[in-house]
Amino acid sequence: MKKVLLIATGGTIASKPTRSGLAPQISSEEIINFVPEAAKICQISTLQLFNLDSTNINYIHWQKIAQCIKKNYSYYDGFVITHGTDTMAYSVAAISYLIQNSPKPIVFTGSQKSIYERDTDARNNLLNAFVYAVDHRSCGVHLVFDNRVILGTRARKIRTKSYNAFSSIDYPEIAIFRDHRLIFYIEETVKSKYPDFYTTLSPTVFVLKLIPGLDTNIFEYLIMHYDAIIIESFGVGGLPCYENENFLDKIKLFLSAGKTIVMATQVPYEGSDMGIYQVGYRLKEEYELIEAYTMTLESVVTKMMWILAQTKDRNKIRSLFYTSIQKDILIP
Repeated sequence: MKKVLLIATGGTIASKPTRSGLAPQISSEEIINFVPEAAKICQISTLQLFNLDSTNINYIHWQKIAQCIKKNYSYYDGFVITHGTDTMAYSVAAISYLIQNSPKPIVFTGSQKSIYERDTDARNNLLNAFVYAVDHRSCGVHLVFDNRVILGTRARKIRTKSYNAFSSIDYPEIAIFRDHRLIFYIEETVKSKYPDFYTTLSPTVFVLKLIPGLDTNIFEYLIMHYDAIIIESFGVGGLPCYENENFLDKIKLFLSAGKTIVMATQVPYEGSDMGIYQVGYRLKEEYELIEAYTMTLESVVTKMMWILAQTKDRNKIRSLFYTSIQKDILIP
C-alpha cells in the first residue's frame, strides 16, 4: 500500500461550535478517524502543522507547508493537506509555485461543513483526496473538492456556503469522481524524479481594486511600501481618464521607481485583453506593464510573491511571470 501524509492546518473541516462561532479544534488524528475507508487504500500518517481558521493563514504559513512537504517528501508517496476554504485557492496556488514539477501528488481539500457534523461534505472530500493521492496517474499540486480535481493554479472559491464552492477558472477540470471512482479528463506527466522546491515568498505585493472615481493619491503610499501592484481593472482592462492624466502620471511614477505593475480584471472568467479599448491600448503600448490574461487573482498574487523573492530585475520578473507554471497562464 502507498504511504500518504495527512497535513492538517485547521479550517471548517476541523471546526467545532464555540460560544463565539465555529473554530478549528479537531486534530489530524481525529479527522482521519471520520473516514475509516481511507485506511483500506493507503497507509496514512498524520501531522498537525497548525490549526487555524484559513482567514488567518498567510505567506508565512505557505512557506511552512512547503518546508514540511520537502522535509517529508522522500518518505511518502503523496500528501493530503486539509485547509479552510476561504483562502485555500491562495494556498494551493502558492504551493504550486513553491513546489514545482512534483511527480508525487500534493492534494488540498476541505469542506463547507465540519467533519464533526452528520450532514457534511467533509468525509466525501477527504476520502476523494486520498483516492487521488494514491492513483498512479496523479502528480503535481491540485485541489479536490465536490467530486472534482482542479489545478492548483486555476482554483477559485465562487460560493460561500454551497458544497460546489470551487470552480476551475478558464481551464478544464483535470478529473472527476463518481462514487469515489476517479475519472481523468486530462492526464498530466512530470518527467523529473524530484520537484523543484523554493523556500521563500515576498509579501511586498498589493492588489488595487479599481472603483469608479478612485483617488490616485493611493499610489503615493503604495510606492513607499510595495514592490508590485496588481491592478484589478474593469472588463478586459484599462485605466480611467477623468478628463486628466492622473492615473497615467502615477503609473509612470511607480514604474520609474523600478517597480512592477500587473494589469488584471475583476471579471472571473475570460481574462483581460487590453488591446481592445483605447483605455487599455495606450497603457499596453506605452508602458512596461504585465498583463495577467486568464490567470486567477490568487495565482497572480502568489506568483508575484514567488518571483519577487528571487529577483527585483524587471526583465527577469516579466520573463518569469510569462513562463507557464502548471498551466497558470495562457497567452493568446
